[in-house]
Amino acid sequence: MDTEALRSFVRAAELGQFQHAADELGVTQQAVSKRIAALERELEVRLFTRTARGVELTLDGQAFLPHARSVVAGVERAVTAVRPGSRALRIDVLGLRSAQAVVLHDYWRSHPETNLDVVTLRVNDPRVAVAAVEAGDIDASFRSVTDPATLPPGVQLIHAFDSPLELLVGPRHPLASARRLTPPRLRKHRIWVPGIAPRSEWAEFYDQLATDFDLRIDAAGPHFGDEVLMDTLADSADVATLVGARDRYIWPANYDLRRIPIVNPTLAYPLSLILPRTNPHPELRAIIAYLGTLPRLPEPVWLPPWPATPQRGDSDIANALRSQP
Repeated sequence: MDTEALRSFVRAAELGQFQHAADELGVTQQAVSKRIAALERELEVRLFTRTARGVELTLDGQAFLPHARSVVAGVERAVTAVRPGSRALRIDVLGLRSAQAVVLHDYWRSHPETNLDVVTLRVNDPRVAVAAVEAGDIDASFRSVTDPATLPPGVQLIHAFDSPLELLVGPRHPLASARRLTPPRLRKHRIWVPGIAPRSEWAEFYDQLATDFDLRIDAAGPHFGDEVLMDTLADSADVATLVGARDRYIWPANYDLRRIPIVNPTLAYPLSLILPRTNPHPELRAIIAYLGTLPRLPEPVWLPPWPATPQRGDSDIANALRSQP
C-alpha cells in the first residue's frame, strides 16, 4: 500500500480540505486527489464525501483513519530512527488563537531555534488526541482527559497550566462598565457559548461551572466562528460569553467589546498535556520546564474537580521531566 497515499488521506482527514493537505505536503491538490482516489480503489470503499466546507470522512473513512495514522506514524518513526532529530516537535492545540498556542508562541519567541510544528487535529473528543499521541502521529497534545484511568499504558497526562476566564461583552451590556466581576454577579445573565461539543472536556467544564455557581450558560445553536460571535456581542444588550485571558480575539475597533476579569474566585480552565510515557520527543523537556515557570493565578481559584488537574501541583511536571532522557 502506498504510504504517501496514506499520509495524504490522514492529513486531508485532519485538515478537512484536500488543498490544505496538499499545501502541507508540498504537492498539488490534484496529486492528493489522485492518491486518495487510488487508495479508495484499492480498498473498494469511499473514504470521503464532499461538503460546502471541504471534505468529511465516511463511516468507512472513520474506521480506516486510526489504522492509517498508525502506519504513517510507524514510517515516520522508522525514518527518525536513522535520522535522529530530523522531525519537528509536533504539538496539537485546540486552536491557533487558543491559550495553548499563545503560550507555545511565547516559548518559541524566546527559543527560536526550536523546530516546532503546531497543529490542530480538529477533533472534539480528547480520546482521538490520545490515540494520535499513542500512535506517534503527534508528540503531545494540549487536551484534558477528565478520567486519567482511561488512558492507555503508554500515554501520560500532566497538568500544564490554568487559564483564567474573562467575561466578554458589548458596550450596551449591563456589566460592560465593570472593571472586575465576581461569579455571583454573572447569575441570571445569559452567557452564550455556542457549539459546545458533546464528549469534549469543555462540555464537562461548563456543566460543572454552571452547577457550582448557578450560571445560565447557553450552548444553543451552531458555532459559525468567532467573527459571528463578536458580531452578536457587539449588537446585543444582554448576551455575554466567556473567553480565556490568554486567548486571542480580533474585532473591529467600533465594536468596543470589553474583556472583564472574574475574581474571588478566579474561574480557571485547567489545561493538561498528553505525551508518551516513554521516549518522548527530546524538545518536550524544555517546553515542560517552561510551563513550570508560568505565573500562578491570584487566589482563590476555582477549578473543576478533575483528578488530573490539581490546583498547581508541580510534582507532575517534575516527574515528567525525570522520565525524559
